[in-house]
Amino acid sequence: MACLSGFPCEIAVRFKHRCVLNRTTKISKPRMGPMEQLWKTAKENWQLTRFLLIGFLGYLAWHLLYTFFLREHTLLDEVVIQALVVMAEGTMKALGWELLELFEAGAWRNRIGLAGGGGLVVGTSCDGVALFALFAIFVMAYPGDWKRKVWFIPLGIGVIHVANYIRVMGLMLIQRYTPEALDFNHHYTFTVFVYAIIFGLWHLWAMKLSPVASAVSVKTHAS
Repeated sequence: MACLSGFPCEIAVRFKHRCVLNRTTKISKPRMGPMEQLWKTAKENWQLTRFLLIGFLGYLAWHLLYTFFLREHTLLDEVVIQALVVMAEGTMKALGWELLELFEAGAWRNRIGLAGGGGLVVGTSCDGVALFALFAIFVMAYPGDWKRKVWFIPLGIGVIHVANYIRVMGLMLIQRYTPEALDFNHHYTFTVFVYAIIFGLWHLWAMKLSPVASAVSVKTHAS
């Protein structure tokens, strides 16, 4: 039996099937490899890629700078710690609290406490310097006008420093009256307190002061 095309049905079906395969082969595109897919995604989400790249390189640069230079060859930690001690002592004394006499002439001050307690030692891991860097790196990496970054970064560092000073005074009171709770509050309560303020500053920058936030606001009002 022959088909209308003039070919036997079996041959016509095979010929038609071969044509379909040829057309399918021409239309289909080669699949991208994992690295090509990653590169395409990075280009399509350039703002996110830029933020992550600058953030990573910024943190790496800070870590190397602090580890091999600032910590060993400058008095950055000592200055910040003494500022915390002097501020906390001055405030507590003004509020009527009696302080421990822990001052040593000619030495950088890092000990503080209320009379009747054992006192505290403010170490380099608690001076907030690393938090200053993390905050500044986030703002520098996130899109925004550098004129705003120039004043917002020092302002944010000042706010973090004040939060840490409040933390030190809180730990002084806890160490004096409930020393058994000192370890928990030192590692958890006040850590959450300080980080909440940092996240609040990041949120303020990302949602209110950056061009990304402005663009979202314009789209929202337009819709």
